[in-house]
Amino acid sequence: MDTNQLNSFLLSRQAIRSHIRAGRWQAVLPRVYATFSGPLPREARIAAALLYAGPAALLSHRTAAELWGMCPESPGPVHVTVPYQCSAISQPPLVVVHRSRAFRHIAVDGQPPLTSRSDTALDLAAAQPTVREAQRTLTDLLTGRRVAAERVCERLADRPPPRYKRALEQAVSLVRTGVESMLEEPYAVDVEGAHGLPGARRQAPFRVDGRTLFEDAVYDHVGVPLTVRLDGRSHLEPDVALRDRRRDNAAELAGRSRLVFGWKELSSRPCAAALEVAAVLYRHGWQGPLRRCPKCPGQDP
Repeated sequence: MDTNQLNSFLLSRQAIRSHIRAGRWQAVLPRVYATFSGPLPREARIAAALLYAGPAALLSHRTAAELWGMCPESPGPVHVTVPYQCSAISQPPLVVVHRSRAFRHIAVDGQPPLTSRSDTALDLAAAQPTVREAQRTLTDLLTGRRVAAERVCERLADRPPPRYKRALEQAVSLVRTGVESMLEEPYAVDVEGAHGLPGARRQAPFRVDGRTLFEDAVYDHVGVPLTVRLDGRSHLEPDVALRDRRRDNAAELAGRSRLVFGWKELSSRPCAAALEVAAVLYRHGWQGPLRRCPKCPGQDP
């Protein structure tokens, strides 16, 4: 409870102090008290943060993301967003206060009050320490279907984030043009984009044994019969292993080149993956330049 609520029960400041000194109650935040002793559960910490920040406060950022099911619950501080003129300030380690001039546009009806899904996703991404982590965070939310790309695109236009706007727009664009997993994102950004490779056609359909299967990336549109598969799953299941063998055989019979990359290669050696893709493209007549990226070794690729 806050001071106003306790005063409505005719409890004086002296009575409040007496309860705290006796250990029956505890002071949680300025003017906010827990009328019990012992550890504060997450729900109590959230309620205390909203009481402290004022009646207009919304849960936002990591805290709103937890309530939307975008990320697991954490023991960290409660994040709230308030109107820009609000006097509340952060109270480490319990509360982080953010301010927004677009406050009335970001709220949704809920109990407790919180920011919309799309605003929460953008806030969570913009809070990351680097541009690549921001891109990956937003891509993970989009490909996991925890927020709609169309709504995020609208919010990027209506309410640009304080930083990383162009990078987040790129993340949305990649998802809208076929990136469907977290493994496809580093391939598109760190392998293709960073090294000047042509952008693949993604989720390309192929008929195998009477079924339509989808390849992660193909380059037929630049005249190269190359398929790139991004292996982010365990292929020990008999049905999955059989499907992949049949798909490999179908590609071989069609005269297609094939390259396969997993998370380890794409996260630790994207430049080597780019060299391998470029080698196949060059072999089939592609004449585009291959660029160095900041991660490339000292010599030109």
